[in-house]
Amino acid sequence: MSDQLVKHQLVKHQLVKHADGLHALVDFFETLTQASITRIDTIYSADAFFKDPFNEVRGRAEITRIFQHMFVQVNAPRFVVTTQLLQDDQAFLTWDFHFRMKRFSTEEQCIRGATHVRFDTAGQVCLHRDYWDAAEELYEKLPVLGSLMRWLKRAGKN
Repeated sequence: MSDQLVKHQLVKHQLVKHADGLHALVDFFETLTQASITRIDTIYSADAFFKDPFNEVRGRAEITRIFQHMFVQVNAPRFVVTTQLLQDDQAFLTWDFHFRMKRFSTEEQCIRGATHVRFDTAGQVCLHRDYWDAAEELYEKLPVLGSLMRWLKRAGKN
C-alpha cells in the first residue's frame, strides 16, 4: 500500500471521527437534561477548554459544573442548533438557547449564539468557544439593568 493511500485512509478515518463527534455534540445539546449532563465524559476530552462570556475553564469537571449551574439559574433550558458546519477538525454551530428565568419574568427567553469547537483525534471536543452578546441577549431582558442597557444603546446611536 502506498504512503499516499495510507495517508488518504487516515484522513478519511479522522473526518468520520470528527463528523461523529459533531453529531454527538449536537445531540448532547438538543437533548440536554440535568440527568444527561453525565454524557459530558463521552463528548469532551479530559482536558477540554471551554469559554463563554461568563466562564473560562479547563477539564470535564469544570465544564460539568457550568452545565449544572445553568439548571440552577434557569427553568426549562433547551438548545436548538440551527446551523452546523464541519471542516477538518473544527466545527461551527449557531444555536438558539430557550429558557425561562427563575426570577423576574417567567416568559420564555431566547439567546442566539454561536460555538466554535475543535475535535481531538478521538473525535471528542477539546476546545469549545461560545460567542453571544451578553448585553443584548441577556442584560437587556432584566428589569432594572435592561432599562439602563436599552437607554445606553439608544444614547450610543445618537
